[in-house]
Amino acid sequence: MLNLKKGRYVARLAEGPEDIRAAQDLRTLAFLGHAGGDRRDADEFDAICAHILVEDTRDGRLVCCFRILPLTGGQEIGRSYSARYYELSSLEQFEGPMVEMGRFCIHPDVKDPDILRVAWGAMTAYVDRNGVELLFGCSSFKGIDADQYLDAFAMLKERHLAPKRWLPRVKAPRVFPFARKLRRKPDAKLAMLRMPPLLRTYLMMGGWVSDHAVVDAQMNTLHVFTGLEINAIPPARKRLLRATTG
Repeated sequence: MLNLKKGRYVARLAEGPEDIRAAQDLRTLAFLGHAGGDRRDADEFDAICAHILVEDTRDGRLVCCFRILPLTGGQEIGRSYSARYYELSSLEQFEGPMVEMGRFCIHPDVKDPDILRVAWGAMTAYVDRNGVELLFGCSSFKGIDADQYLDAFAMLKERHLAPKRWLPRVKAPRVFPFARKLRRKPDAKLAMLRMPPLLRTYLMMGGWVSDHAVVDAQMNTLHVFTGLEINAIPPARKRLLRATTG
């Protein structure tokens, strides 16, 4: 059973309905901007996913969470949350075990970079333990105004598009086709400032993205499909990640 401690934070698997509800409450706050009411971030995937919680050991406060859906290979990718928004038939040919990482969020009032490190350490431990070969999910930009992220999208187009053999195709009714639409040269500094932290980490490890962003008005996000082939992670990056799991 996963239980990883680093500094003042501990990552663990959710153990029951109360833990899952706590994760849903944090997601509601992070994604929808409120901490109660009738509308909460919960769906049918919660019942079939494992949930990882990162807590502050000083007071037990939940500061980060995400959920993982293990798949035996590409033939099961149609079961994923991402398949609702992206046409993923190209990835049906991927033969190794894969995991969808979803609903990743950090408490909006907490800014400690160690939280992201512990979360990735927990994910790395899971990947190593289960022989995962592809990690994927949807990486979200806050809001649906693409204009504030043009340098980030131009950077994704220039350096980080998925290999053609794995490239997702358009399925969602509203998308921003940045790879086709943008002609600008990205300002690298602005691009990285506007890039979501989770996506930055994917990219630093060699991750790649779809050529379009889905406009998700319900969640008030723009998101790109993101994939990371574990065997392609540079050795130095792997060492850094595994140092967090020790």
